[in-house]
Amino acid sequence: MALGSKTAKGGFKNEKDVISRFNDWESDKTAQEWLAEMNYKISDIEYVKASKVRGQYKADIQVRIRIIIKLKSQEDVQNLQVKLVSNPQGFNQIDKRKVDKYVELWSMPEDITKIIKLFTGEIKPAKNDLRDSRRMFLDEMDQVDQNKLLNFFKENKILIVSDILKGRGEFSADWTLVILKLNGESKWVLKSINQVMNVFGSGDIHITDKGSLRIGKITMQRKGGDNGRDSAKMLQFKINPVELFEK
Repeated sequence: MALGSKTAKGGFKNEKDVISRFNDWESDKTAQEWLAEMNYKISDIEYVKASKVRGQYKADIQVRIRIIIKLKSQEDVQNLQVKLVSNPQGFNQIDKRKVDKYVELWSMPEDITKIIKLFTGEIKPAKNDLRDSRRMFLDEMDQVDQNKLLNFFKENKILIVSDILKGRGEFSADWTLVILKLNGESKWVLKSINQVMNVFGSGDIHITDKGSLRIGKITMQRKGGDNGRDSAKMLQFKINPVELFEK
């Protein structure tokens, strides 16, 4: 199925299993393969300490690695986001916020903000004959507004893709580890965040036939669900992490 992926013995229930493997790096073959994938020479490593990142950050795990180079110690800190998936065709939410948070992040002008709030239902549409009377799908909007939205995302694509996938600050992600659990077997792939952004950010920006926005391989949707509570009006971005496996 996937060239460039490796099989990991043993199960993965959650991030704790990944942390445990990193902390047991001296005897855990999979952890050694991860470290090698991160361009470390195992014989140079003095210690590895992994821990869970608390709070709402892109990174799930922070790994501290001390290496010895010509008798000098050097400590590296690497932040990993971990995606455990069991469906090769499934989608994984990578970012979700209230629209106003994105307005602040990306300095959205008022007209773009209104378009997105109509899309999520934060602003109730005045138009009739909609698929959902609570909100407007992007393909239900007039062509002028569709073009405005597309132009905004095209002009700010690099910033948007970086914020969605990598994040900002000390807990921004450096690496993405995807573990696919299928038919009782686990396969993994570990990619640098720059590779991840290239994979998911590459491609055009367009409105889909379902009325959502597609940015490369990233889908922008209204969150929905939540029994109709206001949280359903949040904006979310999704990817299929299995795309990182080399076909």
